[in-house]
Amino acid sequence: MSVMKRMSMIFKSKANKALDRMEDPRETLDYSYQRQLEMLQKVRRGVADVATSRKRLELQIQQLELQQNKLTDQGKKALQVGREDLAREALQRRSGLDTQLGDLRAQYNQLQGEEEKLTLAAQRLQAKVDSFRTRKETIKATYTAAEAQTRINEAFSGISEEMGDVGLAIQRAEDKTAQMQARAGAIDELLASGALEDFSGPKDDIQAELDRLGSTTGVDLELERMKAELGMAEPQKELGAAEQQQSPAAQPQQGHQAPQQPGGAQP
Repeated sequence: MSVMKRMSMIFKSKANKALDRMEDPRETLDYSYQRQLEMLQKVRRGVADVATSRKRLELQIQQLELQQNKLTDQGKKALQVGREDLAREALQRRSGLDTQLGDLRAQYNQLQGEEEKLTLAAQRLQAKVDSFRTRKETIKATYTAAEAQTRINEAFSGISEEMGDVGLAIQRAEDKTAQMQARAGAIDELLASGALEDFSGPKDDIQAELDRLGSTTGVDLELERMKAELGMAEPQKELGAAEQQQSPAAQPQQGHQAPQQPGGAQP
């Protein structure tokens, strides 16, 4: 196969594929129906033209028949008055009209036959066009329903181009959201552990040390509680003493002496 033939085949195949994607069956059916209507209109015009010609011949035949009858009457009147020569002249003219009438009647019969054929063809074409129109509307309705069902199914399954773009956008948004949440959580953990400093507010070393000591005291207290539950700690009084040291306000007040009266007198 030559290069030119191969290029021609490739071009035709790609053009056919592109046209197939662009073609809408509903538009093609409507165009075919329009062409059939135009053809039917041409056939009807042909029938009308033949009928007009036939009618014109019919009028001419009627006029010649009237002239023929007139010449016959003139021949009879000429014989009645003894003018045989005039009668002969009238018969000769009528003979010429007979020849014309014969030709016109032959043409008339021919046109009448063509008119009948065209009328029958127009009727058949009209029936075909009506049948095609019914089938066209049925096919168009079926195609429209199938197209709508296909789009609905593609939307549900997410394989359509529009829904695919929406799905990708949602996936990207979810990925970015998860990434930001993970980053925020990691920064919070680093700030809480002291690996990062919070530069958004004033730096206070004393408060930071107090916070660290408070956190350590809470851990030590929790550790003592766990040891007590496991029987690994000293008597409960030591744990209670530790709690009292942690919360001095909870210690019971010792014997409170009333203020002495002046002069050393007791109440």
